[in-house]
Amino acid sequence: MYQEVSLIYHLKGFTMTEEKKPKPKVADSELEKLTEQFDNFDNNIQKMTLDRMNQAPVKEVEPQTKLSQSEIEKSKDIYLKPARSIASKEKFDEKWRRDFNFSTEYVRFTAENKEIIGEILEFWTKPFPGMPSEFWKVPVNKPIWAPRHVAERIKGCKYHRLVMDQHTTTGQDGAGQYYGAMVVDNTIQRLDALPVSSTKSVFMGAHSF
Repeated sequence: MYQEVSLIYHLKGFTMTEEKKPKPKVADSELEKLTEQFDNFDNNIQKMTLDRMNQAPVKEVEPQTKLSQSEIEKSKDIYLKPARSIASKEKFDEKWRRDFNFSTEYVRFTAENKEIIGEILEFWTKPFPGMPSEFWKVPVNKPIWAPRHVAERIKGCKYHRLVMDQHTTTGQDGAGQYYGAMVVDNTIQRLDALPVSSTKSVFMGAHSF
């Protein structure tokens, strides 16, 4: 029986030990195209710097807390203190004394949690070496008094939404191919701190709002 099978394979141009070689697939060229597009995408992401992302406009949303001036005047003064404090082993550098005094000055504002509306904000702060690490629990949607660096910490909670700025070209095979670059669509303010005053004031460094 073995000889008969061997003869049949021999007549057809095969041998019992011969292996069939895989035929080239059209999918290989498509895979190469996808790999090239992925490499371009990865290079573009690496070239994006924080400065470029910070240039993206902040997405405008309506404030959650809308208080009239009379409501503000009638509201109680709530002064926050850290819920927990850990002393620092570092020595405070007196060259930062002026910035320290400005940063620790109490300012009045309303905090907003734009991702989980109504949920209290909890975070640590340590704006200068030599200052203790302080844990804060900040209520939202009501006027409060807290150090300026606490308001700045809240105001800095944002993230950047990225989108693919792409266009389509049609190849010879009629299939669409996508090309483009990763760009920053806008900046999303995750948490916010809004000053409580009858007039606009600057209490966060160079940023006024």
